[in-house]
Amino acid sequence: MAERPRNPTIIDVAARAGVSKSAVSRVVSGRGSVAEETRRRVLEAAAELGYVVNAVARAMVAHRTYTVGVFVRDAATPFYGHLLAAMQERAAFHGYRVVTTTGSGRFAVSDEYRALETLAMLRVEALIVCSGLLPAAKIVPFAERLPTVVAGRPETHRSITSVFCDEEEGGAALADHVAGLGHRQVAVIAVPRTSSVTMAPRTRAMARRLRERGVRVLEIEGTRSEEAGGWAAEVLRHPAITAVMAPSDRHAVDLLEQLQLRGVSVPGDLSVTGYDGIGPLSTPLIGLTSWRQPIERIGSGAIDAVVRLLDGEQPPDHHLALSGALVAGRTTAPPPDASAQAPRHSGADAGER
Repeated sequence: MAERPRNPTIIDVAARAGVSKSAVSRVVSGRGSVAEETRRRVLEAAAELGYVVNAVARAMVAHRTYTVGVFVRDAATPFYGHLLAAMQERAAFHGYRVVTTTGSGRFAVSDEYRALETLAMLRVEALIVCSGLLPAAKIVPFAERLPTVVAGRPETHRSITSVFCDEEEGGAALADHVAGLGHRQVAVIAVPRTSSVTMAPRTRAMARRLRERGVRVLEIEGTRSEEAGGWAAEVLRHPAITAVMAPSDRHAVDLLEQLQLRGVSVPGDLSVTGYDGIGPLSTPLIGLTSWRQPIERIGSGAIDAVVRLLDGEQPPDHHLALSGALVAGRTTAPPPDASAQAPRHSGADAGER
């Protein structure tokens, strides 16, 4: 019976890269200074050999768990699911394991707080919080006991390290795109901060930038995407509106469905934008105009920050705001000529105008 090949060690990586064992250790742990060329050679050698840091061995020697607790508000959504995957991959690179608790997307603040308590009781060494609902005041008590990073939302509390997409930049850039196409009356589905600390600033930024550019704005409050039928009805009561800006891709797709049921052509009659640009809703089949969040950079940046905190260092940026990118899809176009504009929906909905 053939013997199983042994797992490669740090010594094997050092030999393949042509560097010292201590240099490999510095690259893997992220501690100490390493020349960029040395780092590149070590990482290439580790990938070629299939080397993975043995977290169990490290824990036995150092009397540590090398685990990071991550709370994710709703792993079923593309944003949180991709964020969690990015964090797991980066944690493995650093030799840490991720212990996760997730919500259903409908957890109350008290439920999310209890989820963090559960992670703390599991003796994790650090926490990463991924929630657009849990307020900073509920996170600070944990940050006082454990290195804590908030990932994926614009959290600027002085006691909490955070990594997130610049929501103000994204909302304003999408608004610039819509205004640049010539739309002069636009509906924004606005989310209050009490419902989401991520969607609230982006939709505020959309409305603010549109007004700065002389666009008339109708703000429609929206929290759950199942309210899309009501949003569509409200928009159609204002026939001068030629574009609708949604707080997320999921909200935008639900709105597209409701508009289609009412016989509204997108973008012929109405342009529609989303926000996130992640996962299946970003497919060219839909062609949604959106703002793509740098999800891999957010996830890996959160892990890098928490590892630095565990090593007794401060991350270079206490609050790291990352830029996203505009995705100009098929759901936006210049507004139709008002003099030639056809009715937006069938006679069945005529009473809603």
